[in-house]
Amino acid sequence: MTDTLTDPRDRPATGDPGSWWRQAAVYQIYPRSFADANGDGIGDLAGITERIGYLRDLGIDAVWLSPFYPSALADGGYDVDDYRDVDPRLGTLADFDSMTSALHAANIKLIVDIVPNHTSDRHEWFREALASPRGSSARNRYIFRDGLGVDGSLPPADWVSAFGGPAWEPVGDGQWYLHYFATEQPDLNWKNPEVREDFLKTLRFWSDRGVDGFRVDVAHGCAKELPEVLPSQAELDALDATTGQHPLWDRDEVHEIYAEWRSVFNEYSPPRTAVAEAWVATPDRRHRYASIDGLGQAFNFDLLEADFDAASFRGIITSNLAQSARTGSSTTWVFSNHDVVRHATRYALPPRGSSTEKQGASWLLTGGTAPVLDIEGGLRRARAATLLMLGLPGSAYLYQGEELGLQEVADIPDAERQDPSFFRNPGVDVGRDGCRVPLPWKRSGPSFGFGATGAHLPQPGWFSDFSVEAEEDDTTSTLAFYRQALALRKDLQTVESLEWIDSDETVLHYVRPGGWSVVANFGTRDAPLPAGEVLIASSPVGEGRLPSETAVWLKTPSAQEL
Repeated sequence: MTDTLTDPRDRPATGDPGSWWRQAAVYQIYPRSFADANGDGIGDLAGITERIGYLRDLGIDAVWLSPFYPSALADGGYDVDDYRDVDPRLGTLADFDSMTSALHAANIKLIVDIVPNHTSDRHEWFREALASPRGSSARNRYIFRDGLGVDGSLPPADWVSAFGGPAWEPVGDGQWYLHYFATEQPDLNWKNPEVREDFLKTLRFWSDRGVDGFRVDVAHGCAKELPEVLPSQAELDALDATTGQHPLWDRDEVHEIYAEWRSVFNEYSPPRTAVAEAWVATPDRRHRYASIDGLGQAFNFDLLEADFDAASFRGIITSNLAQSARTGSSTTWVFSNHDVVRHATRYALPPRGSSTEKQGASWLLTGGTAPVLDIEGGLRRARAATLLMLGLPGSAYLYQGEELGLQEVADIPDAERQDPSFFRNPGVDVGRDGCRVPLPWKRSGPSFGFGATGAHLPQPGWFSDFSVEAEEDDTTSTLAFYRQALALRKDLQTVESLEWIDSDETVLHYVRPGGWSVVANFGTRDAPLPAGEVLIASSPVGEGRLPSETAVWLKTPSAQEL
């Protein structure tokens, strides 16, 4: 018995320039940790430009560039001083233009991060707000409230920020400002037309410079409606987040903002695209961000949060493809990014099961010593999961270094950590620095080829064996595997549909249009391998048998066209 999931419009993988994003392979670059051209220990735009040949050979369709704007790096660049400039440590606008031109010459699109929920506390607007009195137009660009108690000396509410510690900060005159993230990231007031208009100006600024799309940070947080008497943190946590009326998150009116953005995107030919980072309570609400009248696409993080388990994967895939078919968008698939423990490491740890603990949190608190990683098994499972994912219809988002099979770096000394989560949650959260360690390009050198000197985060000695140089000419390396898979993906992708083939409960098998199929064995024992020519395998396969924790793509000419 089989079941079929199909986009109702049966969108083919054509050369339509406005649909390039629907089944794109997008590679996230965290610029400060990708490549350092000037030798100051921090990655830069010129370093990216120098490595475009590597990106082209990898076979990606687009780069997603994490924030490169002027910033004090209170939150890795997501504290933005100026939305229409480049951090001088990373380069200049001319460097940005050169990088964009070089990417386009290599037939690679560019998606840039935009951070609309908050600015940095160094932004000219916030400096003006601090220098202005309560009730001023300058303060109205942000969310200020009078404090409680005598002279406003107590916070307006006991809210806790996402990075730990209070979410309200005093400014010395009885008023406090909201910062749901770091203290240095004051939340903007999106009820203010001036805020909305300025972001439209920013979207046009980068679109005019050739940017093809935007990744929208905390897209679900911009619209806020705070009552006169604020709820306590406990009351806030107990509110229903599925109604579109939560005071902070995923409010219905947020889509009015993105309808304005869509009007700007459609001023260009082809239209600019966007993908929302939207954490929502139910999938039905996530896909509102993917509306053709809004951003167009939204991240689903379901596979990223799942254990390596066949039933979980099938349920997630089925649900998300069905949701996307109803909206007319395409779904997104992702296992790793700049905010989470790398998936080669997560799969090397015991499964989480029903635990809600942040993935890898306890292991990170031990400095990566307990439990002991099953490194070989983790990488094997990561390659199998990735191959299964790359065969799916929709966009695949990859994070720099996963193509090398990099593990999380857990033993960064406290004195060298940078993430605000570490400083605001001592003994609870070590932060996200371990997935942001600069990439190893060479087997040796002061920063394994990242730059001419050291790196802004310490690289472990084992990076040598995972460097690009070590894997470049090894046909069995993870780098070679990614290159082969991405090349085949381009050749094989057609309409956005698949057909599930029922099989053993530990095996997933689906067929794609064009006569090819994907089979993944999540179990601990070999399984029968269906007939067909093996196009690629995540681990070596034997005649007629699919090893445990292994995925393959098969050419099956007899498969029914969907």
